[in-house]
Amino acid sequence: MRVVFMGTPSFSVPSLRHLAAAHEVALVLTRPDAVRSRGKKLEPSPVKTAALELGLPVVEAKRMTPEVLEALRAAKADVFCVAAYGCILPDEVLTMAPLGCVNVHASLLPRWRGAAPIQRSILAGDECTGVSIMRIGHGVDTGAYCAQASCTVAGKTADELTCELGELGGKLLTDTLPAIADGSATWTEQDESLVTHAPKIEKAELMLDPAATVVDNARRILASSDAAPARCVVCGKALRVLAAAPAGGVTAPAAGRFAKTGKRVLLGCADGALELVSVKPDGKRAMDASAWAAGLREADGLWEKLS
Repeated sequence: MRVVFMGTPSFSVPSLRHLAAAHEVALVLTRPDAVRSRGKKLEPSPVKTAALELGLPVVEAKRMTPEVLEALRAAKADVFCVAAYGCILPDEVLTMAPLGCVNVHASLLPRWRGAAPIQRSILAGDECTGVSIMRIGHGVDTGAYCAQASCTVAGKTADELTCELGELGGKLLTDTLPAIADGSATWTEQDESLVTHAPKIEKAELMLDPAATVVDNARRILASSDAAPARCVVCGKALRVLAAAPAGGVTAPAAGRFAKTGKRVLLGCADGALELVSVKPDGKRAMDASAWAAGLREADGLWEKLS
């Protein structure tokens, strides 16, 4: 099958690799090089890097210009496959390929339509999430789906879950394309009564809070990223919390208090203690929480939500 692939972040790369192994990828469309890390240098998208490694032709575009549309037509693809491309596709693109335009979405639709389905599933405490192979429609993730696959959520960071879902989605996409091609795929319209939305994560949502429960604070840490880190203030010092876990078998500090117990660092929450495992103080490198706490003069004190 001749395919055009559209994608940008690391989540999209397994779909591209699976497609390249099973079909002829005529063209890869991705977002242009951008500043993607703290180095302030332009960097290629993960999809562009993978496509060049595979020797595939790449077009960079953040919108559908006449030149891009001509490149898509010239590809003469049977189907367009999309995985987190990051660009609204006009009707002309949706109908250009004979088999249409199918999308790998990182949720079990109709749950978590929108920009941040992976993080929202973590924050909500979902038992499972997954991927859906869907048609792209005019609304945000509103199209019918023909295949889904699931995995567990508990204890996984957003990065870990993104990697797992990316691989799950890539395999499901290539497994499903033959049925889409021969017309045997069964398309299911989404039940609007079951829809939940997954808007972009705002930084304020992931700030740790002494008034929140241990579980809620732990989920904020799991869902955090460089773009929206889980942060707090301990003993007047701001830091990012990279890893933590509910603390068992200890006397919990009062909500809003922290305590050093041996090499353990505990934050008192609304219903118990959260143990810091790994932190990154502002302006310093990441380190074990015990090593960071060794530099604190106080054995206990206040911790607060970062305002």
